[in-house]
Amino acid sequence: MKGWFVLALFLNLWTGLSAEESFITNDEYAKMLYKNPRGIGCGNCHGQKGEGKVLSEFIKNGKRYAVTAPAIYNLPMKRFKRALKQPSKLMPEYFLTEKEMAYLYFYLLKQNPKKGKK
Repeated sequence: MKGWFVLALFLNLWTGLSAEESFITNDEYAKMLYKNPRGIGCGNCHGQKGEGKVLSEFIKNGKRYAVTAPAIYNLPMKRFKRALKQPSKLMPEYFLTEKEMAYLYFYLLKQNPKKGKK
């Protein structure tokens, strides 16, 4: 009986926490989202700081081609969110909330403070 009371008390306290009392900061949450939002991390394709990355190279008819993921640290927020929402041949759909997209956006700005937006 005592165990159930302790469990109920813990769950009540845990679910009642506000964002300010959370065990994880917004920056930590954003970093976690960037590294693994829904199974595959953004950095795997877009680089550790969103700087862009060559994913693969191939030769066709004697000409070399590269498949690249673009830099995403310097996009305007509206374009950044649109890219996350629209289906793409290479980019997986993450089904992120508006808040999660904003966390990711500001995380990338903090990772690239001197580069800024284009």
